[in-house]
Amino acid sequence: MSHFDTVAVIDWSGGSDTGPRPRKDAIWMGVTRDGLDKAPIYIRNRMEAEAVIAGLMEQELEAGRRLFVGYDFPFGFPVGFAEGLTGRAGPFAVWDWLEERIEDSPRANNRFDVAAAINARFPGIGPFWFNGLKRDIPGLPRKDSRAGHGLPERRVAEQRTPGAFTCWQLGGAGAVGGQILTGLPVLNRLRRRLAPHVAVWPFEPLETPVAFVEIWPGLINKVVKQAEAAGGIRDAHQVRLLARAVAGLHPDDRDAMLTIEAPEEGWIMGLDHEDKLNRAAGETLKPPPLRDDCFALPAGVDWTPVDEALDLLRSRLQPVVGTTRRVLGEARGRVLAEAVVAKRANPPQANTAVDGYGFAHASLGEGDQVLPLVEGRSAAGKPFPGDVPEGSAVRVLTGAALPQGVDTVILQEDVRVGDGEIAFRGGLKARANTRKAGEDVAEGDTILTPGRVLTPADMALCAAVGIAEVVTYEPLTVAVISTGDELVEPGGEAGEGQIFDANRPMLTGLVEEFGYRALDLGRVPDSRDALRAALDRGAAEADVILTSGGASSGDEDHVSALLNEAGAMAEWRIALKPGRPLALGVWGGTPVFGLPGNPVAAMVCTLVFARPAMALMAGQGWVAPQGFDVPAGFSKSKKPGRREYLRARMRDGHAEVFKSEGSGRISGLSWAEGLVELPDGAAEIGPGDTVRYIPFGSFR
Repeated sequence: MSHFDTVAVIDWSGGSDTGPRPRKDAIWMGVTRDGLDKAPIYIRNRMEAEAVIAGLMEQELEAGRRLFVGYDFPFGFPVGFAEGLTGRAGPFAVWDWLEERIEDSPRANNRFDVAAAINARFPGIGPFWFNGLKRDIPGLPRKDSRAGHGLPERRVAEQRTPGAFTCWQLGGAGAVGGQILTGLPVLNRLRRRLAPHVAVWPFEPLETPVAFVEIWPGLINKVVKQAEAAGGIRDAHQVRLLARAVAGLHPDDRDAMLTIEAPEEGWIMGLDHEDKLNRAAGETLKPPPLRDDCFALPAGVDWTPVDEALDLLRSRLQPVVGTTRRVLGEARGRVLAEAVVAKRANPPQANTAVDGYGFAHASLGEGDQVLPLVEGRSAAGKPFPGDVPEGSAVRVLTGAALPQGVDTVILQEDVRVGDGEIAFRGGLKARANTRKAGEDVAEGDTILTPGRVLTPADMALCAAVGIAEVVTYEPLTVAVISTGDELVEPGGEAGEGQIFDANRPMLTGLVEEFGYRALDLGRVPDSRDALRAALDRGAAEADVILTSGGASSGDEDHVSALLNEAGAMAEWRIALKPGRPLALGVWGGTPVFGLPGNPVAAMVCTLVFARPAMALMAGQGWVAPQGFDVPAGFSKSKKPGRREYLRARMRDGHAEVFKSEGSGRISGLSWAEGLVELPDGAAEIGPGDTVRYIPFGSFR
């Protein structure tokens, strides 16, 4: 009954949207999957929470994992409430009743008015109290002046739980009532959405892939306080530790906690078993296993797969640049913003593909042919002025419009010319050596679609069909920042422990190769104030920001720290080699790619992540690089867990890789002409085995 692959714990809130920055009194979710803790997830409002929980449920179902979802508010009310409100004693009657009446949005909800409507169904004053609005609501007292409503003050579970609050209080410290009224409608929708895969404890048998369970972080308060003393947000600690506790329980202990009879009021899982929960949640300090891997994350932290990070970028980004109308001659390399439609057919009329003689094929007889020549000729730009009589021929030159009466042309090399006549062998097919009007492009055809980068060939096509102007996106502006006290400008004086800044020249060069404007914001020391100022300037003057260095989690890794402080960090710790630290975030509304400080890793991360993302923001759409399956000219034993990119080039039909995989070997970037991409899983590669080779040109 109690085996769960994934445990999620939700700290609910009945309040308004709390904004983009992680903070207390919001909604938090802790997840432990297969014994490993995830970083707590900050959720700013209930609408977002419903979507996040639904997504988790669908993800776990699809993966075949059993899911426990714990919520920190009561699933039921004290005995007698359900029947008094709905006429039925079952808790789900209350869930349905509330879902029909609660109106909720990120900024406001009607829970106080609904509570007043509930109070009107019971005698006396109450049971709900605390009107948190400025306007008076008849039937809902601001203070606890209740009397005569006839319902118990607490469920049996709360009576046995020190520190638990009554479900009738709607606001102030311990406002459980507001959580219930806003939470149960969400649970009801989620339950119905994935029925029959969801069971609600303790009202239904836990025989489904997803279990909804009432739980309370107060049961592990001792462990939470210890974690809180080290800093951070209490709510985030609570959900992480409680998810760990439930996942880490011995199956017999978990079964004992879930073996409860409470058909109307519900129960708090773990009540009377607090010692077991606290032991399972404990932050016992143990050394991690020795992995001898500089890319290893702290124990219990997962990598984000490359494809997952790419999907995140693709789903969240959109074109950010304006458009302008340009004359054709100034549009090369620009990204089309509107489709180009042919104003004229190409060719505009039927014409000849060769120099020769034209005639009507139907006028030919059997065998060898002798046809009289009419005077004159048809040349490109100087068409024949009249009609060609049937049975006669006319001189035509390449590209000339076919005169009336001509549908077939014979090469001049296949003709003997006499005095006013020509002779040639029979067997020529009708319409030979001619082009039909519009056979290349018809008038009104869409010849180029939005997102295309205009090439010289495109410009020729546009001109051929009468296009003089096109609408294009403005070029993307990309700010480039290098961070670190150790950096000095190339050619300057490098002191002890200092290195020359190789990243900025490389990144600005890549940006310009991609067809964008590079805004060089220089080197920034290891100072959060200085970095904040540089990011502010980048956000004001550029469409996207590339930083290098400071993207990990060390004392001087200020890029990730600032993005986290702003609540703008999207993903990092990508399962990629090279490229361990990669911050993906937003600063002042501008996307930020926090690249590793190592030049090799910085270039690989730029090509793999920043390049397709910038193409999308530039209006080009998501552009995946074109790879080719080729035989390997090397041997390698690859460990599972990360996607790897090896510096490589093609020689003698095989992909050879740089002699060292060390990401400090910058010379390997200059040596290479592309990358060999190795999959996420383990691989044994020998000479001749097929590998995927991506030329650098495929990224541009």
